[in-house]
Amino acid sequence: MGQDQTKQQIEKGLQLYQSNQTEKALEVWMKVLEKSSDLMGRFRVLGCLVTAHSEMGRYKEMLKFAVVQIDTARELEDADFLLESYLNLARSNEKLCEFHKTISYCKTCLGLPGTRAGAQLGGQVSLSMGNAFLGLSVFQKALESFEKALRYAHNNDDAMLECRVCCSLGSFYAQVKDYEKALFFPCKAAELVNDYGKGWSLKYRAMSQYHMAVAYRLLGHLGSAMECCEESMKIALQHGDRPLQALCLLCFADIHRSRGDLETAFPRYDSAMSIMTEIGNRLGQVQALLGVAKCWVARKALDKALDAIERAQDLAEEVGNKVPAEQRDPELPQLPPLIHEAWLCVTPSSGHGLPPRRSCIFSTACWRPIYSLVAVASASSP
Repeated sequence: MGQDQTKQQIEKGLQLYQSNQTEKALEVWMKVLEKSSDLMGRFRVLGCLVTAHSEMGRYKEMLKFAVVQIDTARELEDADFLLESYLNLARSNEKLCEFHKTISYCKTCLGLPGTRAGAQLGGQVSLSMGNAFLGLSVFQKALESFEKALRYAHNNDDAMLECRVCCSLGSFYAQVKDYEKALFFPCKAAELVNDYGKGWSLKYRAMSQYHMAVAYRLLGHLGSAMECCEESMKIALQHGDRPLQALCLLCFADIHRSRGDLETAFPRYDSAMSIMTEIGNRLGQVQALLGVAKCWVARKALDKALDAIERAQDLAEEVGNKVPAEQRDPELPQLPPLIHEAWLCVTPSSGHGLPPRRSCIFSTACWRPIYSLVAVASASSP
């Protein structure tokens, strides 16, 4: 397959993909990969395959194509292509919650010689690095990376990048419990979609609506949260976006739990957990398990709650989501990382007959407890 035919087939695949015929698009692109001898065309089709598998939640396949793309970039001996391929490798590891690898590959991107692509992709590198630091609960470095990505977006008039950064900032402020800012930034993202996103993928609208739903729930505006989450889920279902479907199911479950409707919350947590396990989103699994634990606490089923908490802590430690007391961020001493939420301050001497936790990596003198099984947190807690 020559250069012209390769280009035509790639465009054919893009048209199929944009019309939601994803499997047919993948078939076309895979044939290009098998038959084309054009290195630049192969590099481009590998980028398409990386993006498509990312949006479908097939993160291991995404990683596989990213690795092949790096080999192709080396054959091309082009620094721009090498930067783009390393960014895809970083994103693949970010999706798989391999956050230390993500940071390493982002640093590789930033260490490459100045290129034309560097000016265009530097903001995306900073965004991916910020998401990885957030996944590790290294809050100060996450914020610094997001601010750097935002400067790239403003300096290059890149509204699409700004939209993505605003969504990530929404997640950041939700984790550090500044719920007003957690709502402000996804609202800003939604504004950008309305003002500039006529030709954008609907995923940008869906993501902004999802992050608004999370913030509205945390602020107690459950009706608005449900409305935004329903809109996000509708788009996710239309486009076969499994990762976003899982996030929406988790948000629906949290909304129902906040309403005290545990019977409705439990199956949604289970569905979210199932998809997140399938796609490899271990941090999402932690969040789902914490939601389940809070439901069991509300029912005073403390043994079941403790089991969910321990599973959450094991997963969080697996992805490196922990901040030892001696390494905590001095700028943000009041902000517990996600793993601290998994340890709900179970007190063996409370008289409830709970088994002692095997260890606790945090000092209560350094980190403020959020929940208490002993006190039996209310079902309406965030």
